[in-house]
Amino acid sequence: MADLFSKFDPLIQQREALLATGVTDPFSLVMERVVSPTVAICNGRETILLGTYNYMGMTFDADVIAAGKEALDTFGSGTTGSRVLNGTYQGHKECEEALKEFYAMDHAMVFSTGYQANLGIISTIAGKGDYVILDIDSHASIYDGCKMGDAEIVAFRHNDIEALEKRLKRLPPEAGKLVVLEGVYSMLGDVAPLKEMVRIAKENGAMVLVDEAHSMGFIGEHGRGVAEAQGVIDDVDFIIGTFSKSVGTVGGFCVSNHPKFEIMRLVCRPYVFTASLPPSVVATAATSIRKLMHGSNKRAHLWENSKALHKGLRDLGFTLGTDEPQSAIIAVIMPDLEKGAMMWEALLEEGLYVNLARPPATPAGMTLLRCSLCAEHSSAQVGEILGRFERAGKAVGIIG
Repeated sequence: MADLFSKFDPLIQQREALLATGVTDPFSLVMERVVSPTVAICNGRETILLGTYNYMGMTFDADVIAAGKEALDTFGSGTTGSRVLNGTYQGHKECEEALKEFYAMDHAMVFSTGYQANLGIISTIAGKGDYVILDIDSHASIYDGCKMGDAEIVAFRHNDIEALEKRLKRLPPEAGKLVVLEGVYSMLGDVAPLKEMVRIAKENGAMVLVDEAHSMGFIGEHGRGVAEAQGVIDDVDFIIGTFSKSVGTVGGFCVSNHPKFEIMRLVCRPYVFTASLPPSVVATAATSIRKLMHGSNKRAHLWENSKALHKGLRDLGFTLGTDEPQSAIIAVIMPDLEKGAMMWEALLEEGLYVNLARPPATPAGMTLLRCSLCAEHSSAQVGEILGRFERAGKAVGIIG
């Protein structure tokens, strides 16, 4: 009998070889206690969190927590049903209303995860005979949405405006076309040139979907993301986002001004055939979203943190994923997986948690340490982070 696990043997061997060096498994960290948006107890040690995507620090907001507790007491622990059956509570509608107000759009649809939002929207609107034109560095949920919908995938080089235009011009003019872009790409933290790309997509008869998972709440005058910052939000057909980053809980969503959008509630399988989010989750999400509408001071401080950390790491001699800070994500490039794991462990021993990212999740075969800053990091904490990076980098031999 064939062993269906055989396909994973190379990865198993790579993992075993890495752990044989004595390094701690970087993918099995346990947080024994979370103290705040920026501090946790890991391995019995107080640790600064620099790898949580908790961009706006809403996980411990007093109003957010109170809303979740009230909903838990009032509506119970879960809905036990799909949104189209018994799974739509008042809180789900209030959460969608908050999203519509936040984005100033006509329609909002909440999913159980951000992954399901991409999976559901893309697979439903782009099917067999249609084309999805996407950045080659797109998130796995975007690729999976294409596969599930059976649309033809046309990939172009990362953030390459000319490559996008060439791909679009080769496609049949009459075919259904969806261009899928991300505002901020999660591995390197770089921003897409949406202004030019959206224009090109529209000139070539394509609809546009932008995933703003890593920019919602932070980038743009009102925190609506890169599309807002670059002045093209009114030209985008669909915006996908998640509650697990700046909003500080879990779930996903799509907002749109398309006049036929509400039919998605009946035809989108990952929405129809999934239990809805618990009442406490949508209550925390709605409260957080409404507070993010007034988060300009937090956004300004987060930009200060990003600029300070980027400059500090560059001055220490680390190789970074972008020449200038473009988002709350700063990627520190490692020579290889073994050195990356050693650096990750050295930082953890210093009391600093970051994400170790490796192929195939990363572009161009890179191994990197991904730092995601929080608006609740103090300036003093950013200074401590730089000191810990310096000590760990010298100990491992990444910097001199």
